[in-house]
Amino acid sequence: MFFNSVIFAQETPVKPLRPAEAEKDTLNISLPASSVPQVIQDSTATDSIKQPPGYIAGDITYTAKDYMQMSRGENKIFLYNEAEVYYQDYELKAGVIVIDYNANEVYAGRIKDSLGNYTQTPYFKQGNNVVEPDSIRFNFDTKRALIFNSRSEQSLGEAMNLYANTVKKENDSVYFLKDGKLTTSENSEDPDYYIRVRNGKFVPNKKIIAGFSNMYIADVPTPIAVPFAYFPLNRETSASGIILPTPGQTNLRGYALQNGGYYFSINDYVDLALLGDYYTNGSYGVRVESSYAKRYKFRGALRFRYENLINSQRGFPDYNRSTIYNLQWNHNQDAKANPNSRLAASVNFGSSQYFQQSINQINTGNFLNNTLQSSVSYNKTFPGYPMVNLNLTSSVTQNTQTQSVNLTLPTLQASMERIFPFANRSGTKKGIIQNINFQYTGRGENRIATVDSLLFTDQMFDDAKVGFRHTIPVSTNFKLFKHFSTSMSFNYNETWQLKTIDIGDYNQELQLQPRDTISGFDRFATYNFNASVGTTLYGTFNFNPEGKIQAIRHTIRPNIGYGYAPAFDQYYDEYIDQNGDVRQFTRFEGGLFGTPGLNNSNNLNFAVSNVVEAKVRDRDTTKLEPKKIKLLNNLNFSTSYNLAIDSLNWSPLRMSGNTQLLNNKMSVNFGATFDPYALDNAGNRIDVFNLENGGSIFRITQANVNVSYSIDNSTFSSERELDDNTDSGGRPDDLFGSGRDFSDKRTFGREREDSGSDEPMKLYSAKVPWNFRMAYAVTYSNNRRQNEITNNSLMVSGNVDLTPKWRVGISSGYDFKQKGVTYTQFRFDRMMDSWQMNFQWVPFSSRASWFFTIGLRSSLLSDLKWEQRREPDRRL
Repeated sequence: MFFNSVIFAQETPVKPLRPAEAEKDTLNISLPASSVPQVIQDSTATDSIKQPPGYIAGDITYTAKDYMQMSRGENKIFLYNEAEVYYQDYELKAGVIVIDYNANEVYAGRIKDSLGNYTQTPYFKQGNNVVEPDSIRFNFDTKRALIFNSRSEQSLGEAMNLYANTVKKENDSVYFLKDGKLTTSENSEDPDYYIRVRNGKFVPNKKIIAGFSNMYIADVPTPIAVPFAYFPLNRETSASGIILPTPGQTNLRGYALQNGGYYFSINDYVDLALLGDYYTNGSYGVRVESSYAKRYKFRGALRFRYENLINSQRGFPDYNRSTIYNLQWNHNQDAKANPNSRLAASVNFGSSQYFQQSINQINTGNFLNNTLQSSVSYNKTFPGYPMVNLNLTSSVTQNTQTQSVNLTLPTLQASMERIFPFANRSGTKKGIIQNINFQYTGRGENRIATVDSLLFTDQMFDDAKVGFRHTIPVSTNFKLFKHFSTSMSFNYNETWQLKTIDIGDYNQELQLQPRDTISGFDRFATYNFNASVGTTLYGTFNFNPEGKIQAIRHTIRPNIGYGYAPAFDQYYDEYIDQNGDVRQFTRFEGGLFGTPGLNNSNNLNFAVSNVVEAKVRDRDTTKLEPKKIKLLNNLNFSTSYNLAIDSLNWSPLRMSGNTQLLNNKMSVNFGATFDPYALDNAGNRIDVFNLENGGSIFRITQANVNVSYSIDNSTFSSERELDDNTDSGGRPDDLFGSGRDFSDKRTFGREREDSGSDEPMKLYSAKVPWNFRMAYAVTYSNNRRQNEITNNSLMVSGNVDLTPKWRVGISSGYDFKQKGVTYTQFRFDRMMDSWQMNFQWVPFSSRASWFFTIGLRSSLLSDLKWEQRREPDRRL
């Protein structure tokens, strides 16, 4: 009886195990179908419900470091320390794993180390989805799981981390979570912020749908809460969706909702965003933005903005209403797409006062720019010999101060490559004959000059001008006496016009000078001849070979030219003005390409260019060769003598040059004009040399100097930091302030990106990143003895990183002529792990304003921010 009480012969047989391969130290389990009891059904009864299999479908592979214990009584397998289980597309790693064959479940949890701390947190992976909980229970039959204290990362270009106390896995694509946390903070142990989700539904890589949720900052709850929330987790590069507006308040137009709309992810090549603003006083704005790109073909962006602005209230004397708009289009074609055809566009067109009056941006770069330029061009090349090139361009130039607009709709240019009729195409060209060449250039233009208020009206075409010019240059070049480079050219120009004028004699009875515009084709031809001779002279001054300056080399390039153009008086007529004087005119006045010359032009031209270089001993003693530096990049002098006139034959002497100083950190450009003739008491030039009038050889009439200087903390080291501020249309530096487009949400959070280094951040460092820029300009005028400084201004900007997270900066200047401070901007920003704070302040001028924002750096949660700003007072 005792023996029978302990025998196991009456127990249910254990399902056989697949033997493990010895060299892999793993056990593969297979449950054959023969071990599963078969149920015999009545042949007359049919069950339409498909029964689930009663065994594990597939092989289980497992391993552990310390031990793998199999309990036949409980039908379980225990794995301890670095345990791993692989089943179908499931992967499970943990400190301890228990496989229960009776329930077809697996349990995984942590283990304690020698200090009593939990280690080897479970790692559960299904496909590309990874969950890292404290413990997990998973059923092989139902594919359901209970996950406790889970952590999951959804990688969408940036990490979105999900934490939950309890997660129920319903199936492969649906999870239900309770008491969860959602954050983009990189600190998984102690995030600086998170969104607490009480209950929610989680679909990996697609979305999270949650009930009541609110934000916690440093584990402190905030009143930022919503009754329900939707978080998209689409792994696609882009997805359509609603763009939430940003609430705010303006000092002139009341409360506002800005930058709200919808984003359309049309396809992989183009997208579209429709945005709008609304203000409680009735003002509104709409924007359409689209980007497109096709690899190896083209890429571009289109942006259109329209704003209806209302100031004050109806019935008040300062009430006014205006509309402004702006169109920006950039298109670039890949050179490899079609080498013989190219379309390019750079458009910035709209109302002249758009950047001064626009509500939803403070763009200092465009605000301080008085000229807006736009162009769209198409170029077509016809290969072969001779090669022909066609270019069709439409351009617009706007002056935002005078509101004048100049349009060319369009300009056609055609050119043929240079042809050498007396030389072989493949051989070298020698002598005056073989170097004779000619080419053809044609230009046709339709130009319209109007003002901003007349755009898109019939009146803008009243003064349109159409003209064509054909140019055929014939030239050659050769060596004279081996050292003199000589060139000669003959240019033939023919101009076509569709409108000419006729001026009649003054009508005494009507008190009118008749002037008629004649429509119809007319033409005139001109020609001229030019020749020049030049050479190059070198002078070297050697010094002590052991000294710092070892040698100085002076390069001089003198050039003498001659130009002749005859008088084309055959195109001129005469009329009698109101004073009875006989005057000459040409019917081609007012044309696009000028008028034929009335007088002979017979000029001698003189020019000299200079370059001064030095050889200095290199500071690096390991280098044997001296270092070459330029003392003067160039120093140019030019003047001319007119042989065809009887007085004031010499033109003013023009001097210009530039150089680099302080290890090429400082750039200096300078120029001056010197007049050899004296002035009378009225300030007019007279045919008397200034030296003969008791003065110097030359009388300075104009001079200018421009100096720019830029240094930073890496100036004296090998490191460099590039600063670019062109996103908002400003300068590549911040001398005129840092521009910011508030409607572009992509801008926020992109500044001062982390370097990506894994090195720990130093709390204190002797290296403080900084940069400094300076630009100085002065202009002197003395044409009529005014002897005054017409412009004298200094612009400076600087930025200092007080800590790795704090940066402050200033842009300002001083106008010594007007005796006042120029456009000034103060700014600082604070970058935290997940947050960024930015402040910009213009303390005075008509653009006095400030802007403050704090928000998440994550583009996924960019709408979680707070903004406050004060607009410039338009009444000032």
